[in-house]
Amino acid sequence: MSPVSPKTLPLQGRAVALVHPSWHSCGTYRVVLGQVAAYRALGARVCPVAVSSDPGFSPGRDWIWRGFRSATPELDDGERYDAGAPFRAVLDPLFLKNVLWPYIHGDQAVIRTGMAERAALAPELREIRFDLVHCNHFFLMPVAERLARGAKVLLDSHDLQARQFALMNERMPWLRPHVSYDTMLAEELAQMRRADLLIHLNAEEDKDFRSLLPQKAHALLYPAVPAAPTGPGGEDIVIVSSNNSANVESTIWFLREVAPQLADLPIKIAGSVDAGVKACEPELFARYKSWFLGRVDDPGAIYAAAKLVLLPTIGGHGLSIKTVEALASGLPLVATAHALRGMSEEALRLEGVSIAEAPQAFAAAARRAAGQRALTPQERRESPARAFYDAHFSAQAYEESLLALIEPLLPA
Repeated sequence: MSPVSPKTLPLQGRAVALVHPSWHSCGTYRVVLGQVAAYRALGARVCPVAVSSDPGFSPGRDWIWRGFRSATPELDDGERYDAGAPFRAVLDPLFLKNVLWPYIHGDQAVIRTGMAERAALAPELREIRFDLVHCNHFFLMPVAERLARGAKVLLDSHDLQARQFALMNERMPWLRPHVSYDTMLAEELAQMRRADLLIHLNAEEDKDFRSLLPQKAHALLYPAVPAAPTGPGGEDIVIVSSNNSANVESTIWFLREVAPQLADLPIKIAGSVDAGVKACEPELFARYKSWFLGRVDDPGAIYAAAKLVLLPTIGGHGLSIKTVEALASGLPLVATAHALRGMSEEALRLEGVSIAEAPQAFAAAARRAAGQRALTPQERRESPARAFYDAHFSAQAYEESLLALIEPLLPA
């Protein structure tokens, strides 16, 4: 397909509702930003709708949305809307019976869907006739369907969520009997069946859902991930990681098994993972407290000033957005193979990417890479890692693939 010309604006005059969880500082949020940018580049009127899964976050309560809005200034460039269930909705006897009771037994799927079903929408949304609804995560399908009013709905699956919920539940003191993985998966698949097209962010996820829902239309579409800066550079050796169970597990593995062999290197761990490590392993956190930077507003600034990226990933499913960002930075990477999951085999063979699995091998690879001179900004821009990012995860690559998928779904 030829590149999309900004002058043609193939979606000019079209309105797209972009439904997403009210999350920030995470992979999903960065994917959503890529979607917003792509639709706008194609000429569409884009209406992001942030949906909260917490009670009381109904539209118009600006004070309760203030924290989310201040953490997501990127969405202030155009229209943005909120949605969420009022407190009265969670006092309904049917909610208590059908949603809250399963939730206290660990049903992470039904609580999210149940809150979305009861979400109040910003009144302005009733005045917009959408040509397409792009929904992120199965549990927001009830909101997407209310906005569609006859328009087609495409759903970004963002990994097999029942699997993520099962991992979350391992650390939670739910009432017995605990909900099963199969029960949560059944809810996930039931919501997904209601979409017109299912989009998957990586090859592993695409394969899984094609097997689980063979009757549905599927497409593999790597997300558009904002390009990381390729300079000016510095001496930092960085890990960028948010606070989820897989990232916490991976960071603890690195600190316990690898870090003692690298104690003299200038390592920085950026992102909200610090809170998870501190909660799970307080003594280990205290030992390496000086390495942690905490949540950062601009992860790109971390890559800009770095010399080397470490990706000590031992858990998690689906595409790793932080790995894509690291590739975009053009920096040398030391990673486990699991960090590049969901990508083609080519990623494992890229020049400048060192794959190491065992702790000693990982530490040795990190020390070798740290001993090399820092790449110049030009070398980072021209690196194989950056070229791989451009071909698969850049805004242009995403825009071209997205347009080909949605054109058949648009009304005449």
